[in-house]
Amino acid sequence: MSTKFFSDAEIRRLRSWPEELGRDELIRHFTLGSDDRAWLEGAARGTSNRIGMAIQLCTLPWLGFVPDDVAAVPAAAANRVGVQLGIPIADLAGYGARAQTRTEHLRVVADRLGWHTAGRAEWKDLEEFLLARAIEHDAPSVLFRLGCEYLHSAKVVRPGVVSLMEHIATVRRSAVGEVFGRVEHLLSGARRAELDGLLVVEEGMSVSRLAWLHRGATSASPMAIRGELDKLRYLRGLDAHRLDLSGLPEARRRRLAGVGRRASNQALARRGEDTRFPVLLATVAECSVEVLDELVQMFDQAVSGTEGRARRRLDELLVARAKASERKLDLLEEILAVAVDETVADVEVGDRLRRGIGMDRLRAARRDPRDRLQRDHGHLALIDASFAYLREFAPHVVAALEFVGSAEAKPLVEAVEVLRELYAKGGRKVPDGARAQFVPTRWRGYLDHARKTGNATAYRHYWELCTLLGLRDALRSGDVWVPGSRRYADPTTLLLPPGKWEGMRAEYCALVDVPPSADEALERVGEQLRAALGELEPLLTGGDGPVRMTDKGEVVVSRLSAMAVPDAVEQLRLQLVDLLPRPQLTELLIEVDRWSSWSDRLTHAGGKTHRDPQLRRNLYAAILAQACNFGLTAMSEASGISYDTLAWTTEWYLREDTLRAANAAIVDHHHTLPLSSVWGGGTMSSSDGQRFPMRGKSLTARAMSRYFVDEGVSTYTHVSDQHTTYGTKVIPVTDRKAVYVLDEILGNATDLPITEHATDTAGQTLTVFSLFNLTGFTLSPRIRDLGGITLHRLGSRKDLTSAFPNAGKLLTGTVNVGLIRSQWGEMLRLAASLKYGHTTASLVVGRLHASSRRSATAQALVEFGGLQRTLYALRYLADEAYRRRITRQLNKGESLHSLRRDLFFAHEGSVRRRHHDQQTEQALCLSLVVNAIITWNTAYLELALEHLAARRGRIDHDLLAHVSPALMEHVNPYGTYEFPVEAEYARQGFRPLRDRPSPGL
Repeated sequence: MSTKFFSDAEIRRLRSWPEELGRDELIRHFTLGSDDRAWLEGAARGTSNRIGMAIQLCTLPWLGFVPDDVAAVPAAAANRVGVQLGIPIADLAGYGARAQTRTEHLRVVADRLGWHTAGRAEWKDLEEFLLARAIEHDAPSVLFRLGCEYLHSAKVVRPGVVSLMEHIATVRRSAVGEVFGRVEHLLSGARRAELDGLLVVEEGMSVSRLAWLHRGATSASPMAIRGELDKLRYLRGLDAHRLDLSGLPEARRRRLAGVGRRASNQALARRGEDTRFPVLLATVAECSVEVLDELVQMFDQAVSGTEGRARRRLDELLVARAKASERKLDLLEEILAVAVDETVADVEVGDRLRRGIGMDRLRAARRDPRDRLQRDHGHLALIDASFAYLREFAPHVVAALEFVGSAEAKPLVEAVEVLRELYAKGGRKVPDGARAQFVPTRWRGYLDHARKTGNATAYRHYWELCTLLGLRDALRSGDVWVPGSRRYADPTTLLLPPGKWEGMRAEYCALVDVPPSADEALERVGEQLRAALGELEPLLTGGDGPVRMTDKGEVVVSRLSAMAVPDAVEQLRLQLVDLLPRPQLTELLIEVDRWSSWSDRLTHAGGKTHRDPQLRRNLYAAILAQACNFGLTAMSEASGISYDTLAWTTEWYLREDTLRAANAAIVDHHHTLPLSSVWGGGTMSSSDGQRFPMRGKSLTARAMSRYFVDEGVSTYTHVSDQHTTYGTKVIPVTDRKAVYVLDEILGNATDLPITEHATDTAGQTLTVFSLFNLTGFTLSPRIRDLGGITLHRLGSRKDLTSAFPNAGKLLTGTVNVGLIRSQWGEMLRLAASLKYGHTTASLVVGRLHASSRRSATAQALVEFGGLQRTLYALRYLADEAYRRRITRQLNKGESLHSLRRDLFFAHEGSVRRRHHDQQTEQALCLSLVVNAIITWNTAYLELALEHLAARRGRIDHDLLAHVSPALMEHVNPYGTYEFPVEAEYARQGFRPLRDRPSPGL
């Protein structure tokens, strides 16, 4: 294991002064007290020694060490210290000519501050600290940073960089042995042979078992499901589902499994036992969970696909039935014309109808009594038509998986056990007493009819279908779970443990500004409702504004008129674009990296720290290959970089976590640009889905005839009010967006202080309104047909309308206050579990929305969400500026959709990557390039504005707010791809603007 994991340039940087010194740091660390100045007078002779020693006195608590070249301290710091001491900074130039003088002064300064140098005891303590960290974080750069922080907290002067690297290398070697020691008890001789067998290509297989396990399914067909079942049985044969790796930190297990996923069989085989077997153990344990989750997902999709096909067939039959009913209505009109004709005698009516209409038409119109529709209009019967298809996979899934349920789901779980036994024994008749209480009312008629007629075959079919569909729904809602699964786990494991939560409750409530008691919360909501009604009442009283009430008491919200954008805005935009340089996309990407160092966030999955000089070039090429959708082969041809190099770079560096970190680095840099604040403060964001067609099969893809010929996927992005994308997720196009809206906000790793979020109608539900409030955020959607939603009140309608005669009438819904009071603690625990990252919001919200029988907590969230949505609606109705702000933010997201379309141009904009993790990585690469373009445009728009202002005078900032940085016309994404990394990094400052004559403002 190498002891040198930093390059020579990085070592020089770590030994030197930081390139930047912020104003706060300058004041905090380079301010001398009167006692410090008095001490320096007595401790150092001569002005040179005194100012040099003062610099060391200020620097040690700041950096934890003092660079050798004390005189190279940032000028601002030298000036500040010199002024306080009354010594010219020129006297610092001669300080420390003798290293012994600097060393002795540092020792004296350390004594003064209570610091000391590292001795044998300090090195031992540091190694023990780092060993504990190294078992979790093996990356040497991370260990170096943690070690420096530890030394700083212990007031130990940081040793030399090389010495510290050598000790970290020793610690990493010890960590390898420690990790192996923690899993060695699992490695019997037989298991070692089984694990090594994963790397061998067995007879009859084209790949090794390890590669086979990592080859994910792309469709939910019966054959694919049976293939996943084969994997599950193989892993259970290895006892992978029982492996207890709890002795290793979760981060270490993930990293080991990541190495197992990416490394070749040959590379793993060459490793020593102490590194190979921990990797293989973590890999099979992770595969066991992933295969189980994927199997349940495929079961869900296969059952849902059958149900969906039956639904579409039912729609067709109902349309045909409606057309037939229209013909019968026409016939009825003819019959009624005769029946009500008073000139036709009663005894002649029948004869007139039989002769005039004809017996054939009358007989054809008469419906067979057996043709009466069930409550579901025959949906279950149409699903039964695919019974043979379901039987191709359902028995195997039910036999292989264990299902556990809540008390409410006990009848369903017992029915599944009966079905399992029927499958195993080949039974044809459902046993007497088999549970059926879980069957929905709309389907009970099928079972009742089959029982009454004694049709055991039909009863078995319908009961089995109800059981499978009920199992699918219960797995979605969490009423039933699968032991060993991560995605379909026991819902109680998703929440903070009660004991831990009680100690955190007060802190959490203070963090999100939510009252700890329900009474306080309801009182606050009541005050907010009265204030909001007071704002709306005058508008409704006038009766002729953009918000008014009809005679029926319904609210009408006039469509917002288009904002009058001055003609000067478009003229300014054209002038600015004319001034912008015309970079190649590759040059733009490199320049933004030079500013923000985003590529440094793309770290090696195996912890490798040495970075080849060509790595940056390879990273840029691999990212553009995905962002522009032409793939690695085409990029290899366009750039001259070999396919193998691009494939290796993609596999080991482009992962979801590293790409998110790289995006965050760009967003953070953009946030510091002065022009970004013109568009917003980074406090508001919006989210929306963008649909892309799918080429080939994928478990993520869904059919949606309005948008795709076949199937497609959706990227759900979160965009800040500064036009940057801080969240990206790939989801099925048929999933409701509200399930995912909180994920990226809670997981926001950027410096953007997001507090408010806008969505369209699909991004909100009452549950989501409630969770936004309880996690400290504000949800501001644009709801279609807002006047048609139910608004809720606290207290009596009479009291409300007496105080607010017009606005009070709008609040027609009531709230179960008692339920909110009883569940307030659990509501807060659920919200805190999301806020602190104990679980993901989409998993919890998806289960809450999927449950047909809401728990008390879920219903309380809906009740409280009704109040929060009412507050939002009253504000939306009363405040036109608020309505416009929401619309403006949503439009920013739409403008970035266009930019993504322009970039994602190859292969007709169709997604070709089959697996969800690959699709997520591609979507993040696209977001990264979009963020780079936004950041580059913002920086150069600032320069262009300065250029115009110097030539023509001050430019109105109100105009700038209408100029979007989502510009692409000056960037060339086509042609061959060259990556002039050295030339771009050697560039001093910005590239020159184009000085083209443009018409005046």
